[in-house]
Amino acid sequence: MRSSGLILIGAGGHAHACIDVVEHHGQYKIVGLLGQAGELGAEHFGYPVIATDNELPELARLHKYALIATGQIQTPDIRMRLYRRVVELGFEPPLIVAPSAHVSRHAVVGAGTIVMHGAIINAGARVGSNCIINCRALLEHDVTVEDHCHISTGAIVNGNVRVGEGSFIGSGTVVKEGVVLGNRCVVGMGLAVRDNQGDGSRFLGWSRV
Repeated sequence: MRSSGLILIGAGGHAHACIDVVEHHGQYKIVGLLGQAGELGAEHFGYPVIATDNELPELARLHKYALIATGQIQTPDIRMRLYRRVVELGFEPPLIVAPSAHVSRHAVVGAGTIVMHGAIINAGARVGSNCIINCRALLEHDVTVEDHCHISTGAIVNGNVRVGEGSFIGSGTVVKEGVVLGNRCVVGMGLAVRDNQGDGSRFLGWSRV
């Protein structure tokens, strides 16, 4: 029988933030972190880096849960690849919600998503799998956030916005109600997004690349 321990896949700064939320959440015991070969044996807040990605098949036989704890800004590719890998291997990616966050009972949030300290997901919102809803982010009523997105710290996503798969919204950015962001968009920090953005758009303020 597999243990009910949780593996965090990643050993950088975002993993540190995940550790704190998981500890406050209180339902899962962290077994260890996965990192690069040169990180093996290092400890992060008392949790060791126990393996690299190459050991995932063996770890899947030993432990039930895995959470993708690598960050995402420019591209979702690493998080997407890792998430699909752990699902294929039979891990169960848990939904982790910080006690200080509010997720409406009328909202839906997918597996493997982490909702961090002070975030709000309001009524009618739908958030996909393997997302980061970072500290103090606000998803207003009837927002849709597709899989593999990162809504960064303090971002405000107003009612009826749709955020396409693999997109990133930077810290402190405000998205106007009803706006549609395509798949794999990158929106910078501290901006106001008033118009729809197509797939692959990079909305960075003074320039769009």
